[in-house]
Amino acid sequence: MIVSVLDQTDLFGEAVSPAAAEASPRPAAAGMLALAADLHASGAGRICAELVQPARPARYAAFPPGLDARILAALAARGVARLYTHQREAMDHALAGRHVVVATPTASGKSLCYHLPVLAAALSQGRALYLFPTKALAQDQLAELLELNRAGGLGLRACTFDGDTPGDARRVVRSHGDVVISNPDMLHQGMLPHHPKWARLFENLRYVVIDELHVYRGVFGAHMANLLRRLARVCAFYGASPTFIFCSATIANPRELAERLLGAPVALVDASGAPQGEKTLMIWNPPIVNADLGLRASARSQSSHIARLAVQHGLKTLVFANSRLEVEVLTKYLKDRFDADPREAPRVAAYRGGYLPSERRDKEKKLRAGSLDCAVSTSALELGVDIGSLDVCVLNGYPGSIAATWQRLGRAGRRERAALGVLVATSAPLDQYVARHPEFLLGASPEHARIDPDQLLILMDHLRCAAFELPFRSGELFGGEELEPMLGYLEHQSVLHREGDTWHWIADSYPANAVSLRAVADGNFVVIDTTGGARNVIAEVDYSSAPLTLYEGAIYLVQASPWQVEKLDWSGRKAFVTKTRADYYTDAIDYTRLKILDDFERAQGPAGHSAHGEVHVVRRVAGYKKIRYYTHENIGYGPVNLPDHEMHTTALWWELDEAALCAAFASRQDALDGFLGAAHALHHVAALVSLSELRDIGRAVGDGAATWSAVVGPEGRGVLRGADGSELALRAERHFRPTLFLYDNYPGGIGLAAPLFDARRQIVTRAAEIVQHCGCTQGCPACVGPVLGVARGLTPKQSALAVLHLLALLP
Repeated sequence: MIVSVLDQTDLFGEAVSPAAAEASPRPAAAGMLALAADLHASGAGRICAELVQPARPARYAAFPPGLDARILAALAARGVARLYTHQREAMDHALAGRHVVVATPTASGKSLCYHLPVLAAALSQGRALYLFPTKALAQDQLAELLELNRAGGLGLRACTFDGDTPGDARRVVRSHGDVVISNPDMLHQGMLPHHPKWARLFENLRYVVIDELHVYRGVFGAHMANLLRRLARVCAFYGASPTFIFCSATIANPRELAERLLGAPVALVDASGAPQGEKTLMIWNPPIVNADLGLRASARSQSSHIARLAVQHGLKTLVFANSRLEVEVLTKYLKDRFDADPREAPRVAAYRGGYLPSERRDKEKKLRAGSLDCAVSTSALELGVDIGSLDVCVLNGYPGSIAATWQRLGRAGRRERAALGVLVATSAPLDQYVARHPEFLLGASPEHARIDPDQLLILMDHLRCAAFELPFRSGELFGGEELEPMLGYLEHQSVLHREGDTWHWIADSYPANAVSLRAVADGNFVVIDTTGGARNVIAEVDYSSAPLTLYEGAIYLVQASPWQVEKLDWSGRKAFVTKTRADYYTDAIDYTRLKILDDFERAQGPAGHSAHGEVHVVRRVAGYKKIRYYTHENIGYGPVNLPDHEMHTTALWWELDEAALCAAFASRQDALDGFLGAAHALHHVAALVSLSELRDIGRAVGDGAATWSAVVGPEGRGVLRGADGSELALRAERHFRPTLFLYDNYPGGIGLAAPLFDARRQIVTRAAEIVQHCGCTQGCPACVGPVLGVARGLTPKQSALAVLHLLALLP
């Protein structure tokens, strides 16, 4: 199927300044044509859609009247003689003091939308604060500002302020920085709590720039909204009222998200005037290798094959994978092909979180210089880091959201170059849905970015921080919440003291240090190489990933090179590793059990009930598998003994009465298999219906009292695990009333459970349709999850459909 995307003008959208676009070389058209021919030849029956977006010419606008001649000279020196229409529109809003969000495609020249107003303000003693989610983005924008500064002799003092900034330099930044380029974490812990030292910045603050707006969703977004509330208090204290300029990739609600973050009206600029080369997206579904079981060839092998072809045709290629482990395994496969000779410079590199900053900067530099032919990355390269010109982008699996899909594919084809994207579907239900319905990527709205700034735990954390920074007064607002009950609670906790109508901070603690913006639990683990008696730090792993990657016996991969974890010091946050030549990688086995704490809403039926409410979640890593490269055979297991990860959150759940199960199933085993298969389908549909990412929602099957949880065993059948991780006899359980949970995967919840409860009937109906209409005969990863080598009793597909039928009867 070939679709000409005539009206989807903002899906890929890659362009730069007019001068850069005109000066850039044309792509290796012959290589692109040869690759397309090879893919069509080898992809017969695999290419299920081609979406073609035609090239688009630029639309221009004049500079705003009155723009300083020195700025015009700086732009002219860089070959910029006029603006794109969206740049002019954004500038008009910013210069008039209106908050604005620019939501145009990647590399459409969004940075000029904020650089130009900031430069104009700096020439009249105004100052600006730039906030980027990563250091790499901050360094990119500093370099661009300094180039403009040199080109026009503007005398601008632009500086970065992050964790790597030395003490002497920090004093210079505070006193002399016209533009301070930082990140939310430093604003949170290094600037607002010490605002008297930053008085010169805050009293002259004209603009606040927040780029990559779309990353501020979920927990991180809720923290960011409260951080901006604190920033507004401090600015008001110094008599400043800065204009905010947001920039965002493609999401459905950029204005809504910006207004939710800021708590004020924001103008929207979303019609790009930037030019664009032709873009082609192939949707590639791996071939079926076992029709009865519905098994397809692995997406990993197909992605590796496509990337190899692209590199062989001389095309710069970027491969995205959805996990750090996938990145490392794909990197190994590609390095085995292109970097087998250690005497030659590497042509392939991995890029992901957890690498040391020096490692990431080195790879960014090589990508920009064009010395790498292929990079394999997680979502880390979705953001606007300058990585030079790419020709081909391969997605190893659907990223879980429409916005992330276009953001990733948009990394290829800069400077009006033609580009090819290939989305390789995995066996997951969402991937197979996209493969069967490619119009989903065009017709459906991109996902909404949701935040709940008034989530109580997050709000209380930032109230403490705000009270430390400045006293609260009666009647003062912090967002839309009534503060006096919360301030009274903090007074009762002896951290605030009320004097008249004012609350003062009196505790000895420094509250910002106890609050992590990006994670619920902080404290990264360092990975220390002890090979040969040395002790070298080779990586960092965040707290939530450590149990899944740093257990003793794990193979930890850096640039596809394997180290084995010999010892994990959990309390010391250290993992000690040694170099190994293992021909396998490891994958953690974990399970989750839930305890229902409270019903917020409940719908009772004759066969059971559905509800949503508060739950306690316990996640345990019980062991790991050893998986051989290339063949993917499981060659062994190992035990893991680590602390449980616990949280309170909200969930939607369904529970069926034992009598209904007895009438529908001949055995408890069939019923349990049905619940696990139904949970697999419901989980993926819930992400689709709620327009959220799969990782935002967790799933589990248990008894609702955390006595047992159900997991898929080695043979593909459901097994019960007790609270201590031991296997329980299914027949021995006195009462068998399995409960199926879909839970908000963030402590305290971010507001997903209630909408899921409201949409529960739609979720069940669509899940049943996916399972029913799947092309397999017994059940497969595309509908109900793991498959059985030998069918016993009902097939997993029949069992899952029986459970979904019973759930459909509930109110």
